This record gives sequence, C-alpha cells and structure tokens, in this order.
Amino acid sequence: MTTLLANSRKVQFSGKQKEVAANAHFRLMVLLLVFLAVFTIIVGRLVSFGILEEAQPERRSSAAFVPPRGDIVDRNGVPLARTIQGYAVRVVPERILGDKEILSRQLAEIFPDTSAAEFLSKLKGPRPTYLRQRALPNEVKQVHALGEIGIEFPREDERLYPQRDMAAHVLGYVNADGDGVMGMERALNDRLKDESLRGMPAVLSIDSRVQAALESELMSAMTALEARGAAGVILDVHTGEVMALASLPVFDPNKILKSTMKYQTNEVTQSVFELGSTFKPLTVAAALDAGTVTDLAVRYDATQPIRIGGFTLSDDHSQNRFLNVPEALVHSSNIVTARIADNLGQKGMEDMIRRLGFDERPHIELAERGAPLWPKSWGRLTNMTIAYGHGIAVTPLHLASAYAALVNGGIWRPATLLKVKPDEEAKGRRVFKAATSARMRQLLRMIVSDGTGRKADAPGYRIGGKTGSAEKPTNGGYSKSSLVSTFAAAFPMDNPRYAIIVMLDEPKGNAESAYQRTAGWTAAPVVRKVVPRVGPMLGVVPDEHRDVDVSELTPLLWKPKG
Repeated sequence: MTTLLANSRKVQFSGKQKEVAANAHFRLMVLLLVFLAVFTIIVGRLVSFGILEEAQPERRSSAAFVPPRGDIVDRNGVPLARTIQGYAVRVVPERILGDKEILSRQLAEIFPDTSAAEFLSKLKGPRPTYLRQRALPNEVKQVHALGEIGIEFPREDERLYPQRDMAAHVLGYVNADGDGVMGMERALNDRLKDESLRGMPAVLSIDSRVQAALESELMSAMTALEARGAAGVILDVHTGEVMALASLPVFDPNKILKSTMKYQTNEVTQSVFELGSTFKPLTVAAALDAGTVTDLAVRYDATQPIRIGGFTLSDDHSQNRFLNVPEALVHSSNIVTARIADNLGQKGMEDMIRRLGFDERPHIELAERGAPLWPKSWGRLTNMTIAYGHGIAVTPLHLASAYAALVNGGIWRPATLLKVKPDEEAKGRRVFKAATSARMRQLLRMIVSDGTGRKADAPGYRIGGKTGSAEKPTNGGYSKSSLVSTFAAAFPMDNPRYAIIVMLDEPKGNAESAYQRTAGWTAAPVVRKVVPRVGPMLGVVPDEHRDVDVSELTPLLWKPKG
C-alpha cells in the first residue's frame, strides 16, 4: 500500500514538472517572437531611412538644422557672431509667493550689476517681465535654487559674439526682434535671415588675428598717451579687403549698455577729420601726373612763410632754405606743398580729390559712413591749404583707400568687409599713372627712412608712409591744444600689399614720446609695433636684404656736413 502511494506521488510530481517545463517553453517562444518582431521593425526602419536619405538628400538640410539667423565668420572661418539657444530669467509678479524685498536682494547678489531696487520694481510690476534676458547657466541655477515659482527660465534664441568686444564696430549687434542695428549685422540683415542662405555663414574679409593685434596696440597707445580715442584700418591694396578695422573705445555687443552707447560711433568710417600732412604725398602725386612737377631736383622757396588773403602759411619745423620735392616730403613742408598746389591749380587739385572719392561718403558695406566736409568756396588759399590737409575733412577709410591707390600702381578700389575670391576683386578706376605710383613708393619709403616717419620703421618690413598732425577746428579757428595725430603707411614698399592707417585723437605726450603730441612721436610708433605682429600672419616675411631702390633720389637730400 505504501509503495502504491509513493508511486502515485511520483507520477503526479512528474506531471507537474512537464507542465512547468511546457509553460516555460511557451513563454520563451513568445519572448523570442516578440524580440524577432522588434528586431524586424528596427531593421526595417533603418533600411527605409537609408533608402529615403539616398532618394531624397535634400532632407539633410531640414529647417530644424538651419539657424534662425546665419553665422558670421572671419576670412579663416573663426566664428564672430552666431545664434544659440540661451537662458532668460522672467518673472510673473502675481505668482510670487515669497517676500519680494528679500527676493530682490537675493537677485542683486546673483546679478551684482543690477540694484535690488531695480529688481524690486520689476517684482512689483503689473505684468510679466524679464529679470535677465541673457543669463549664464550658473546664474540660472542660483536663481532656480531660490525656489520661487513666480520666476521662469525660458530658452530663447540669443545672438552671441564669442570674441566679445573684438571688431564690435565691424559686427554691430541685433535688437530684441533679431534685426541688425549697426555694422555688418545691419548691412547683411536680409542675407542672414534668408532661409535659403542662413545655413551658410557670411564670410568677412577681416582676419581675427590681425584685428586683435591692431586693437591691442591701439589700446596700449591710447592708454599710455591718454588720448580721447584711437582708430586704425589695414587694407589689402589690390583687392580693397579690410583685414582689420578698429575704433576705440569699444563696446561689448553681447551686452548693450547706456554707458557705452557713446562708443558706438565708428571712427574709421563715420567720423571725419582734417588729416593734415598725410595729404602731402597725394598733392605731389597729382602734380607729377599733371606734369606741373617734372624734375624732383627743382627747389622751392621755403625761407619765408606765404602770406595770402590775410593768412600766413608756415612750416612747423622750418628748414629756412630752398627745398626740392623729396626734401619737402621728408621734412613735411607746408610752404613747398602749398606752392606745388598753387602751380597745379584748383582744377588739378579738385580733380584729384574727387577721383579719390573725397567728395562722397566712403565706399564700404556699412551704413555708418560719414559725409566729408567739403570747402564752401575753393579759392587760391583753400587750394593751398587742402594740399597739406587743412580745409577738408574725410574719414580714415577715405585715406586708406587713397594710399592703397597711391602705392598699388594707381588703381582706386572701394573697400569691402566681405572676403573676395581670387581674381574677383572690384575693377576699380585709375587715379594715378603707374609711373607716378612707382615714384611715390620711393618717396614714401624715404619719409620713413630719413624723415618725420622714422619711428614707424620696422626692420625688414620696408614700411613707407607719412605723418599728419592736424589741429582740431574750433570756433573760427584751430585749437593749439587739440591734435589729431595720424600715420598713413603701406608695406612692403618694394611690392606693396597692405595699407595701414593709425590715428590718435588728442594724444598727450609722455616720456616715451618725449612729451610730444605730433604723429611722428605718437602714431608712427604704433605702426612700427603693429606691422611686425601682423606681417607674418598676412604672408609678409621680414627681409633686411631687400628694399626700395632710392639711390637716384638719395643725393637730392641735403645733409649737413660733419
């Protein structure tokens, strides 16, 4: 009996084992089928995506991957402006639960540039408003930790200028609606917003490395000489491309403040100045072209000032002798330049000035372009003073384009802030004869090697240029205490590639400048420092074994014996 019961139990246990095994096998099969089904779906989706991508490649440029506003980059692809998803801090006053005065003080601790009183005003306001339109992730984290449900953190499109205030006057900025307000943001506004183009960055002509070097040296000089401002531009003499453009003081386009709004004026393209003796080489070039100067050895009387129409035209550093043309430029003689302009006549001078575009706003993409101050009447006296840069006011960019034409073979081209493809530069127009341009390269080099521009000389770079120190116009005359000091140059003068203009607004003398305020002591040294920094970046390698051949002109310079 016991044996039968035991066998019966064994049979029951064996049956249960089979049932459990069958259930497990069934579940395993179901799981396997589900896995196969999921695998099949995934493979099918991948195959369909591959087929669709191959058949419809345009989907790669889906609007989801196109920025709401195109990027701006420098000529080497360095980002200068781009749109990102940024953080904002917004308050809905009616939803605030905590003490608003305490909250305002806490916010002021997080954002020290905004007072607690200003925050409190917004917290008590009648409608939702921004506490911060641009906030860093760390700042957002701190505000969030306050635990106030009345504060929101929306993600919004934000225009970012990753180089901060570098090239601020070139780039400009955008308003709350995302439209360009100034600079290339304004000039390229439609192109940057065009859905068909905004996926490709707008490429500017400037080189961010060159821009940084120019700004650095200008800032150092402006600070050391306590100048009101400074400006500079480096221009490709063959294409008109602006490699760098700086106007100081600067502003940060990432954060537009009322206190820096006054710095938004572009001193290179917008402000006009009497640029003094930098006009003298232009006058000589016009006379060479017209044939009123045929022999550079001919001497002009510079022993006495010129008295005309109740005015006296004199030299700042009189040589008290007769000077030929190279000597007049080397010693920067107002008297000789005025005599050359008098011989050239009003028509000759005015034609040259107009050919260089000095009678119209500078040619460049920016909207910020100043109109020259043209003489109300152009008589004999005006003709003589314009010859050395008084009586007409133009922008530094006008001067840069003129010097580019003066040294590049005589072709004037408009300046551009857009990168120019090889062999696609603007056609331009002839303003000087090629032979005149070649002669001016010699004379400009002599001014730096032997004249007022000696402090601009950088070994191996063959710089040529001209100083210009102009008193600022004031009520009915000129201020003796306010100078605009300018140095206009090009390099290398044996094969010019770049023009460079440096200007300091009302510099004060210091020990380094021998307490002089004139361009030879203030602006020229900036050129000497900038060119060796930017030359290698621009492919200009120093070579002290090359130079402009001025051997035929050197004997014309009188040098005291002993």
